[in-house]
Amino acid sequence: MPQMGESIAEGTVSVWLKKVGDHVERDETIMEISTDKVDAEIPSPATGTLAEIVVKEGETVEVGTVVAYVETEGGTVEEGPAPGPAPVAESETPPAAGVDEEAAGHGVDVPEEPSAGEVGTAVSAPSPASLPDDHAPETAEERLRLRSTPLVRRIAGEHGLTLEDIPGTGRAGRVTKEDVLRYVEQGGAAAAPPRGREGVFSWDGYYTHVEHPEVEVGPKDRVEPMSRMTSLIAEHMVLSRRTAAHVHSYFEIDYSRIDLLRRKFARVWQEQGVKVTYTAFIAKAVAQALQEHPKINASISGRNVVYRGEINIGIAVALEWGLIVPVVKSADGLSLVGLARVVSDLAARARAKRLSPEEVQGGTFTITNPGVFGTVIGFPIVNQPQVAILAVGAVEKRPVVIADEFGNDAIVARKRGYLALGFDHRLVNGADADRFLARVKEILETFPDPG
Repeated sequence: MPQMGESIAEGTVSVWLKKVGDHVERDETIMEISTDKVDAEIPSPATGTLAEIVVKEGETVEVGTVVAYVETEGGTVEEGPAPGPAPVAESETPPAAGVDEEAAGHGVDVPEEPSAGEVGTAVSAPSPASLPDDHAPETAEERLRLRSTPLVRRIAGEHGLTLEDIPGTGRAGRVTKEDVLRYVEQGGAAAAPPRGREGVFSWDGYYTHVEHPEVEVGPKDRVEPMSRMTSLIAEHMVLSRRTAAHVHSYFEIDYSRIDLLRRKFARVWQEQGVKVTYTAFIAKAVAQALQEHPKINASISGRNVVYRGEINIGIAVALEWGLIVPVVKSADGLSLVGLARVVSDLAARARAKRLSPEEVQGGTFTITNPGVFGTVIGFPIVNQPQVAILAVGAVEKRPVVIADEFGNDAIVARKRGYLALGFDHRLVNGADADRFLARVKEILETFPDPG
């Protein structure tokens, strides 16, 4: 199982693309894996024959676990830690994820698990070095048992537990998320309610596990387990709805100026090998407006407000098997063409399962685009730990009343569309949100010539 990021300790084998006995070439995709952060295609480390599959589809194992063996002329090679997905060259990048193309999806991110500081908890399993001598792990198996993901340590900490308290069912007795939740449900943490930063009761502990009620299954119904991505999205969406005080505002935007610029510079951009869509213009306007309205680019950490020093914009991309939000880092430092190029590249590699975990982490604001499917307006769920998310509605011609210089009214056709901002009212007030949206509207309707 390859290492897909410093914070990722395990992965799930989603599908084997080759079967035992198949010939494989070096760097040929052999399987797909799913982690807490990203789905990815994994290449074979050598040319040969797939001799044995050790880890079956749907099984979750820790990083470094042998998942298969490839037999080569010189012997057998473990299909162990393989390199992560390789980046795609710019020349291979398809059109950008724009409002007028089937590139961006609608939904929200599956973000990195919040740190203890972000969720207001400070209790975690002690490191072996900090344990007294009579509690220190003495064997490799005992050390392995105490290894866990950040999520497992956070859940245990919220309930005042250490990993030594919990019987593990994972490899070498490793403690899993299910082990912690089972231990809590059986009363193992009854004397230690979830604790906040100052050791007092905190609701955070009750938001870690999402209950999915059982339903009656009919004779014609089909039952299949949730994919890992669907399960993670479900947990994060319920967590966000329980945590944030959701409010929405929306403005109607006149895209006449953007439409003019796209026609005027289309050939120039085509010669540069990039198609600049509405999404790129909106992302550029949002990046500028976030500089002027730092509260919209902030996060809530306990009773503190973290004003982010970078503007990293996530662009939601709909996939056949779910949803992912790659992040455009330092978006405020990119030109319009640069933004269009990065968005296009990230969207293409998201569909090809070639994103690295770092490319879906660190977002400070999210743009989601239900308009590509014809949605006029959408009211999205805030992507924790962010405090705001922007939904882009369909851009279409609508009748509009305008007045000439003499005050005469006329009805004309104009390209129009709605932008809806979902925001966390714990931090962002209605006036804050409306000022931000008004600024985005102003930038889009008076956008200067990119040249």
